[in-house]
Amino acid sequence: MRITQLFTKTSKTVPADEAAKNAQLLIQAGYVYKVMAGVYAYTPLGLRVLENIKSIVREEMNAVNGQEIIMSSLQRKETWEGTGRWDDEVVDVWFKSKLKDDTEVGFGWSHEEAILEMMQQFIKSYKDLPTSVYQFQTKLRNELRAKSGIMRGREFVMKDMYSLHATQEDMDQYYDKVIEAYKRAYERLGLGDSTFVTFASGGAFTKFSHEFQTICDAGEDILYVNDDRTVAVNEEVLDDAANELGIDKNDLQAVKSAEVGNIFKFGTEKAEKMGVYYTDSDGTQKPIYLASYGIGITRVMGVIVEKFADEKGIVWPESVAPYRVYLVRIGGEEATKRADDLYAELASKGVDVLYDDRDERPGTKFADSELMGIPHRVTVSDRLNESQKYEYTVRNTGETVELTQHELLVKLVTE
Repeated sequence: MRITQLFTKTSKTVPADEAAKNAQLLIQAGYVYKVMAGVYAYTPLGLRVLENIKSIVREEMNAVNGQEIIMSSLQRKETWEGTGRWDDEVVDVWFKSKLKDDTEVGFGWSHEEAILEMMQQFIKSYKDLPTSVYQFQTKLRNELRAKSGIMRGREFVMKDMYSLHATQEDMDQYYDKVIEAYKRAYERLGLGDSTFVTFASGGAFTKFSHEFQTICDAGEDILYVNDDRTVAVNEEVLDDAANELGIDKNDLQAVKSAEVGNIFKFGTEKAEKMGVYYTDSDGTQKPIYLASYGIGITRVMGVIVEKFADEKGIVWPESVAPYRVYLVRIGGEEATKRADDLYAELASKGVDVLYDDRDERPGTKFADSELMGIPHRVTVSDRLNESQKYEYTVRNTGETVELTQHELLVKLVTE
């Protein structure tokens, strides 16, 4: 992509109405556009990041036999009444409306009930179990106060997966497999070293749920971890979890963290309330066991910005960056030809390049490359025409060297 063809522009001005670093930088760098408090649109640059995050998550969900679907955002009132979660006293984040015929509908904030209702049409026998389905879906939650930029909004993209089982044992085994799949996903997203599976409140369904919390100064939660970081407990369940694990809570250190995933075992509670049963091998009717698994896709994007950004701007991990290389052209006709040729060659070798072909000062181009956080910068300039070399800079370290074209291609194509 040539920057002259990109409709977005960078900005030196920090948005006055944004306190969160992730939103400030994403807006300045042209990744998101703020529609209103807690609601953001994603530009071509932002969408590329989201799609890279989704691709990693999708691969890991497919690896545990998840089947991708997409549910509707509009939800029937009757679907949620059976479990009591249509009641605003029980769930206080619904956006609700009416159809032209006065039928009440809600806008999906989650999909457990909706998934279970759909799946009962296809699951009749124990032979149909287990099964697991997931989606990437825009959720709508009427939060009282949207804050933390894209880390906590009223509209956000979420991956939610739901597994259905015949027995508690089968659900437990699959649940553990998904935990490992989540660990792999966060590792690939660049968050593996600072993301932990934590004990959290299970609400009405189970004593504990599990959250995936990333240590992050911008986080809203307090996490207690031990010295070797093999134990992580949310502050809200510290005493209970310490007793459950047989550890001294005084041996744990408090750190700020951001939730990037949450998983629950609902057991048979929802199926029993909704009347969702299967026929077992002995011919009896039994309720289906349900578990759910969420990852906030846009939230992860915000956490990555918060964790890795420096004083110059965003620093994307290679796995999620919108482009791998930021190509800067400085100079006259010869430099332009060399830059154009390199752009074409890298593209032919499958390297995603954002080509800064603007007639701007070098300082402006370098500042934009740092603000946008592309992992590798390559500069083609008049100064290096005679030697036929390129200036190569690594975004996260600032290390700069001069390389021949062969050396550059080896580094960018094979690494």
